[in-house]
Amino acid sequence: MANITAAMVKSLREKTGAGMMDCKKALSEAAGDISEAETILKKKGLKKAEKSASRTAAEGKITQAKNDTAVVMLETNCETDFVGRDENFNGFIDKVTQIALNNQIDNVEALLASDYDGQSVEDARKALVAKIGDNVQLRRIMFTQTDGQTVGAYVHSGRIGAIALVNGGDDALAKDIAMQIASMKPQYITTDDVPGDVMAKEKEILMERARNSGKPENMLEKIVGGQLNKQFNEITLVGQPFFKDPDTSIAGLLKKHNATVTKMVRFEVGEGIEVVKMDFAEEVMAQAKGN
Repeated sequence: MANITAAMVKSLREKTGAGMMDCKKALSEAAGDISEAETILKKKGLKKAEKSASRTAAEGKITQAKNDTAVVMLETNCETDFVGRDENFNGFIDKVTQIALNNQIDNVEALLASDYDGQSVEDARKALVAKIGDNVQLRRIMFTQTDGQTVGAYVHSGRIGAIALVNGGDDALAKDIAMQIASMKPQYITTDDVPGDVMAKEKEILMERARNSGKPENMLEKIVGGQLNKQFNEITLVGQPFFKDPDTSIAGLLKKHNATVTKMVRFEVGEGIEVVKMDFAEEVMAQAKGN
């Protein structure tokens, strides 16, 4: 049996990031051959990553990067908020976000296939999963050229991210618009952006409601028109009150600066992901079956 020294274990740990006991076991299995032990750990890591892939990842972080011509925003998910604060996880996603910006990548598939220090981003992701034991998934990405527009970029506590492209105004205005999008969650920039079928459906619902409440038929259009305006002001960016000064609308703020918003994007960690909750006994059973 090969003599496994502390120096060998240390060297393997530095190369792979695996735990001390895992490194010691791999070296024993490889009869002291560090290269072979590294291969063993990689194979075990892939199995670990495959097991982790079936678990729901609804926590995570929003990251952004920008330069003079483009901006990118990425949502990366993990299973626990604890991992969301892990330096290995954060180092990985910060680097991947920069890779996306540098290579002008606008979809997750292309990003996963991109180079990450001589390996693919996907292989680096699997290695990270093996190291931290938590499912990590690159969920969605937004990349856009700025075309000379001012960029407002804002991330709140790593959980909510917003991007705004603004014609006119300055950096401070663009940042305020991004913060508005993050905090007030508008669905459209203006009422012109609301799809016709959505507008028609909302009008139909309000008309029926007003009719059922006994409002005069000849007043329905006027009543419903006012209600529609109020409703769409709440879900359109320009119709909302400015979060820093509720007496000023975003439309008024933009007019004051002779500016317009041409694009907005908002990501919130885990939105739309269904999380299956298990009690403690079920969780233990599921893990036992997985092993």
